[in-house]
Amino acid sequence: MSENHQDNLIQYRLDRAQETYDEAVLMKREKHWNTCANRLYYSCFYAVLALLEKHGFASSKHSGVKSFFNQRFIKTGKISKEQGKLYNNLFDARQEGDYIDFVYFDADIVEPWFPKVKDFIAIITNLINE
Repeated sequence: MSENHQDNLIQYRLDRAQETYDEAVLMKREKHWNTCANRLYYSCFYAVLALLEKHGFASSKHSGVKSFFNQRFIKTGKISKEQGKLYNNLFDARQEGDYIDFVYFDADIVEPWFPKVKDFIAIITNLINE
């Protein structure tokens, strides 16, 4: 892959991370908490995909992306364990909210994730731009 194509893909994924975060904000206004959890996870997911692309890693599965992220960035200390825990919690919440019956998130669970996800995207973006 050419460097220009890689840079474009990374930027596209960072843009998707922000766009998806903005979608979560819209769902928050409507109190659609399960959808918020989904969009917050995907916001982080797109940021992580951008980071993995920057470093030449790829996976076609969410679990593979999570594994690469944990192995290459959390365990090595490039990204804090707190950020890793956030990503893993959102991964689990998205799985539960999307695939398990009778799972209902509420404001008390979801609202605290918003500033954390915003920070997560900023940390990933800064790491990519170093």
